[in-house]
Amino acid sequence: MSDSIPLPEPDGPPPVTVLTAVRRPLRFLGSWWPWRCWAYLGSGFLIGYPVLIVLVVLLGVGVALAVVGIGLLLLIGAVVAGVPLGALERWRLRCVEPVPVPDPHTSLAGAGPAAWLRTRLRERATWREFAYAALLGPVFGAAAFAVIALLAFALILVATPAIVWAIAPDHVMLIPGRPVSGPLEALGGTAVGLVAMLLAAYAGALLAGAQVKTARLLLGPRVEADRILELTRSRVRLVDAFEAERRRIERDLHDGAQQQLVALSMTLGLAELELRGIPQAAGAAALVARGRGEAKVALEQLRDLVRGIHPQVLTDHGLAAAVAEVALRHPVPVSVDLDVPRLAESVETTAYFTVTEALANAAKHSGASHVAVVGRVEGDRLTLTVTDDGRGGADPGAGAGLAGLADRVAMLKGRLVVSSPVGGPTRLRVEVPCSG
Repeated sequence: MSDSIPLPEPDGPPPVTVLTAVRRPLRFLGSWWPWRCWAYLGSGFLIGYPVLIVLVVLLGVGVALAVVGIGLLLLIGAVVAGVPLGALERWRLRCVEPVPVPDPHTSLAGAGPAAWLRTRLRERATWREFAYAALLGPVFGAAAFAVIALLAFALILVATPAIVWAIAPDHVMLIPGRPVSGPLEALGGTAVGLVAMLLAAYAGALLAGAQVKTARLLLGPRVEADRILELTRSRVRLVDAFEAERRRIERDLHDGAQQQLVALSMTLGLAELELRGIPQAAGAAALVARGRGEAKVALEQLRDLVRGIHPQVLTDHGLAAAVAEVALRHPVPVSVDLDVPRLAESVETTAYFTVTEALANAAKHSGASHVAVVGRVEGDRLTLTVTDDGRGGADPGAGAGLAGLADRVAMLKGRLVVSSPVGGPTRLRVEVPCSG
C-alpha cells in the first residue's frame, strides 16, 4: 500500500504565460500578446535608463565621497533605491505575467525610518532588487530598445503605400537611388514590414519571457531557499536546546541524586557501625551493610550515567582531558594523541561524543585489540581520527550510531568519513570547523 497523499486537482487550466502563448504561432499573432509584450518592453526602456543614470551617479559620487561620510549615505541610497523599483516592476509584470509576484519583504507596518532601513539592508531581497535595477537599463533596456526600433521600422514599412500617396508628387525611396513611383509599387515595402513585425513580435515575446523569469528570480520570494534556511536554523536551535537540556540533567543528577546517594551511603555506614556494637543486632548489621553496598553500586552507575550525559571534565579541562579519561576506563587499550587547544563548546561536545561513540562501537562490534585516537587543528578545522585494528565491516546504515554522528557533525558544517573494509582496520575521520 502506498503511503503517498494524493494532491488536490487544480481548479482550472494553468494560466497562459507569454512563453506558452508563443508556442502557438497563429493564435499568438492574432492575440493581444504581441502588443502587451511591446508595451511592457517599451515602458521598461523608459524606466531602465533613468534608473541606470541614477545608480551610476549615486554609486560614483558615493565612492568618491566615501571618505567624507556622506558618500556612505549615497551608497546606501543606491541600494535601497531598488526597493521601490522592485515594487514598480512587480506591478508592471501584470502586462505579461498572469500570476502576480508576491512582495518578498517583511511587513514593517508602523516601523520608523531607522528600523525600516536596518531591516531592508539585512534582507537578501533588497540586494536582489538592487541587482535587478543594475540589469534593467544596460541589459533589458538595450534589448527592449532594439525590439522597439525594429517595430517602429516595420510599422513605417507597412505604412509605405499611405505615405507615398500622402506626399505625392514628392517621391519616397525604399532603396537608395530608386524612388517609388506609386502606392502599388510600395506594397513591397509593406510585405517587408509585415515580416519585420513578425520578427519584432517573436523577439519581444522571448525577451519579455526572459525578463519575467529574471524578475521572478530576483524580485520574488525565494520560497524553497528560505524554507530550507529556516529548517536548518530550526534544527540548530533544536540541537542547542537538546544540549542545554543534557547539561541541566547532568547538573541535577550530579548535584542532587548523586549527593543524596553519597549521604545515604554515609548514613548506612554509621548505622552499620552502631549495630555492630550490639550482639543481638548482628543480622540487622548485615542487612545494613548489604544496603550500603547496593548504594555504592547505584552511585557508581549514576556517576557513569552522568559522565555519559556530559562529563564535567570536558567543561573544566577540554577535549583532550575528557578523551584521556574515557580511554583510561575503556576495556580495549586506547592510545590518545590529541594536540588541540580549547575550542568552542559545540565543537568540543560534538568531537567528544563522536570519539566516545567510535570507542563504544570498537568495544562492542570490532573485536579490536587496540584503538588509536589522533586529533589536530589544521587551519580553522579540527581533524579527528579514530582507528582500530578490529574485523572491520562497519556499516553506517546498520544502526551502529554512525548515521546519527554524521547528522550531528553536519550541523556544524563538518563531515564524517568512515573507512571499514572487511577484515579491518576501521578508520573514522571527523572534520569540524573550529568556529562551530
